[in-house]
Amino acid sequence: MSNRDVIVIGGSSGATVPLRAILGALPQDLPAAVFIVLHIPARSLGLLATVTSAVAHIPVHPAADGMAIRPGNIYLGVPDHHLILDGDRIKLGRGPRENMARPSIDPLFRSAAAQYGPRVIGVLLSGLLNDGVSGLEAIKRCGGITLVQDPAEAIADEMPRSALSAMEVDLTLPAAGIGDVLSDLVRDAAGPPLPVPPEIRLEVDIAAGERIDSDVLRRIADPAAMSCPHCGGVLSEVRDGKPLRFRCQVGHAYTAEAVAKQQEGSIDEALRVALRIVEERAELVRRMASDGRKAGRPAVSALYEERAAEYRRHADVIRRAVLQTLPSPEPADGDIDPGGEQEE
Repeated sequence: MSNRDVIVIGGSSGATVPLRAILGALPQDLPAAVFIVLHIPARSLGLLATVTSAVAHIPVHPAADGMAIRPGNIYLGVPDHHLILDGDRIKLGRGPRENMARPSIDPLFRSAAAQYGPRVIGVLLSGLLNDGVSGLEAIKRCGGITLVQDPAEAIADEMPRSALSAMEVDLTLPAAGIGDVLSDLVRDAAGPPLPVPPEIRLEVDIAAGERIDSDVLRRIADPAAMSCPHCGGVLSEVRDGKPLRFRCQVGHAYTAEAVAKQQEGSIDEALRVALRIVEERAELVRRMASDGRKAGRPAVSALYEERAAEYRRHADVIRRAVLQTLPSPEPADGDIDPGGEQEE
């Protein structure tokens, strides 16, 4: 029986510090392969520098399509491609983004679960929203072990807390202890393989770039009365998704929290456009009132002044609404782009 020899790690904002601590604690003779996806901006080299500086004793490789997987090596997700495990090799997928990110944590976690089942150890670190939770749940369903960074110490605790609320996680640990625990777990025998749910395999295929349309989507999701924040297509709710998730006909995937976040941005933009239009209208009517006074038409001038005052009141209401929709400051992290936005 195989050991737990596949470690997958995902994180976003605030994940680089715990990642360094974890990798630095791994032994040189680690009998497992490690795969890492952090939500990084396109063309970024920050993750490679971060990892190589933390683990001079273990070989580190940016993932390449067709690269062989070997124990005792670390493989990094590269910008604008999903990192997918396919047999004993790596596949780079150009499928749709998940939560506006590519690479995304969830495709890595799902592909590991589908390919290796109980041999997988999944680790979810600091980050915003609930990226990675669906993939971590897939690992659990396929018999793997799930670890989450203690949210009390995470710079951005939303991802760890979302995992703890959505599923029964095996271990919750401070980052300083995760590396030692991994060193022990990889020497344990894996449990018996479990059947892989077909919806997990389907979502792995979508991330790899396989064709998706309405018929394919209907296998795993039901149409919802909402539109995709990225392409405007109809969203469908993934059945029994944990957490609540959606996909569009193109394949873009979002958790409910990510949809809400994108909608907040659209609402803010719409309010700002409305504010500009109303303020311009108020200024125009004020000038018309001034012109009426100069022309000796006081009644017309008074009417325009009244309308200008009304528009200014409307503008004040919209301005207050704009201020209320402003997002809270997000944790800064020099290596990570929390939005993970890349071009399609």
